[in-house]
Amino acid sequence: MKRNSRWPGFYKLSVADRRKVAAEALGMNVEELVAAVGDGGLACDKADKIIENVLGTFSLPFAVALNVQVNGEDFIAPMVVEEPSVVAAASNAARMVREGGGFSAEADEPIMIAQVQLDDVHDLPRACHRVRQHASELIALGNSAVPGLVRRGGGVRSIEARDLGEGMLVVHLHVDCRDAMGANLVNTVAEAVADRIQELSGGRTGLRILSNLCDRRKVRVKCRVPSRALASEEFDGSEVRDGIVRASRFAERDPYRATTHNKGLMNGLDAVVIATGNDWRAVESGAHAYAARSGKYSPLCVWRKEGEDLVGELEIPLSLGTVGGPSRVHDGARMGLRVVDASSATELAMVAAAVGMASNLAALRALATEGIQRGHMALHARSVAIAAGAIGADVERVAHRIHGMGDVTLDAARRALSEIGKLSNSAPPPGE
Repeated sequence: MKRNSRWPGFYKLSVADRRKVAAEALGMNVEELVAAVGDGGLACDKADKIIENVLGTFSLPFAVALNVQVNGEDFIAPMVVEEPSVVAAASNAARMVREGGGFSAEADEPIMIAQVQLDDVHDLPRACHRVRQHASELIALGNSAVPGLVRRGGGVRSIEARDLGEGMLVVHLHVDCRDAMGANLVNTVAEAVADRIQELSGGRTGLRILSNLCDRRKVRVKCRVPSRALASEEFDGSEVRDGIVRASRFAERDPYRATTHNKGLMNGLDAVVIATGNDWRAVESGAHAYAARSGKYSPLCVWRKEGEDLVGELEIPLSLGTVGGPSRVHDGARMGLRVVDASSATELAMVAAAVGMASNLAALRALATEGIQRGHMALHARSVAIAAGAIGADVERVAHRIHGMGDVTLDAARRALSEIGKLSNSAPPPGE
């Protein structure tokens, strides 16, 4: 049965009620959901087997972005993030995009690059020629090291040799990783062919490792937003649209702005990457390297006016997996993959990129209207209230009071909590 990612009023429910609604919509038991993410999804004894020097675990909120429609299909996007307003903003922006037909996305084949570096190559043109001459041999040698991947339809697809000058040669093996992120597979391939490449080149083998600049594994996402969907209580939709376009132009001209522009995009994208047990550091490094590929750091997502509509385009290298990695041992990561229910790693990448694009749209819309702080601080006020010691219903009371005063600080929250406590203590008993 097709999923529907429109869950009106979901944010108004209690955590317990949200779990019931989500479990029913996702076709699972509430108990399964709670067991997987109720306490962070990772027991300490498992954590101790994953990394070194473990003392405990560190939890972050596990949430879902709603309204996400990619290529005509609805997706519930799992998000793990600590920053207030990110989930709400992405969901709200995705709803606006739905009014224009949702996100359309396409992706390259899941090709990762294995690098074999060589030093002290005395005749670089001849070495490059010999590597190319023996490409078939090297491809077969690489594939022999990853028979499981070959059985699944993946494997080494092609080879290139690059002269880096001063006696340094690097050979790239392009490996189709299928539904794996591919780091371990690609490193295995690099190790398997290194000795033979050394023989062919006459050089000395150096590094043998993947590249996280996976520019052969890009995702492209587009969307169209009708101006009316962008309107707020104070701003006409066309005003908001034009403000977003101006903000995009600013990012295209200034790397200082482009950095923050891209951070807004990564707010949403990284949250999906983390929730599905993928390597967000690899994603970040590849994305920012790609943003600087021209020699100038630029925005990954740009926005234009087309007719009366706002049109956005995103292109980003993205290496995600739905098999292997933390999903084998982390209950939360497994649940994240189950929630999104992507048919492949490529589809997961398209959903994650779409959520990133929604986050970028939400940030620019806020900047083009009331500014980024109003909505952000309204949600941040809850965290401040909790830090001041508020519990239960007092969290919302304190948050509402300090946000209304425009003083979202710990001192203000403590004063508000004290005042609320005095009012509660002075109230007459029920029935009097």
